[in-house]
Amino acid sequence: MDEEAVLVEKLRKGDTEALAQYLNLRSRHLLAYIERQLGPALRRKLEPDDIFQEVSIEVVRSLGSIDLSERDPFSWLCQVAERRIIDAHRKFFEAQKRDAGRESPLGTPGGDSQHAAIVDMLAASMTTASQAFSRNLREVKLFEALQKLPEDQREALRLRYVEAMPSKEIAERLGKSDGAIRVMLTRSLGKLQELLGPDFQ
Repeated sequence: MDEEAVLVEKLRKGDTEALAQYLNLRSRHLLAYIERQLGPALRRKLEPDDIFQEVSIEVVRSLGSIDLSERDPFSWLCQVAERRIIDAHRKFFEAQKRDAGRESPLGTPGGDSQHAAIVDMLAASMTTASQAFSRNLREVKLFEALQKLPEDQREALRLRYVEAMPSKEIAERLGKSDGAIRVMLTRSLGKLQELLGPDFQ
């Protein structure tokens, strides 16, 4: 059984670590798919890597609730990517009244401090309409969870979601390979999900 088949078998059992490795293994193919789907107009506003990281967040969050027993995991990734591209298209082109010069890049969070900005992004990405408790409490829980991550993982998250830095630049900054950074970001999000528990799914 080859490497990909082994990973697919594991991620079908809900293994987040296997999902991180699978994302890294198929990153070129997924980025190529994303680039083809973006179109020239949308490509001028964001990078395929932005969509890739958005996909990584969503699939890590939803792995436990998706049935991949009879489904090709890569087709699942492509479907998630397509949804994110549609969302990005709406963000940039359907809201005509917004000043184009004031648009912020996809995935760029708000907040006054570095940690608050990370929390703001994560809270927005993990919040669903059915949540019963307040956003403020969610932010506190997210902040506490972030403090439990190793420093290099927090820094990678900060560079990606506060400074909106592509994974290649983060790799250069931290002295790691692009693939290692992609895996680190996915693992970090998976660890946060584990620390935060089912209320954040």
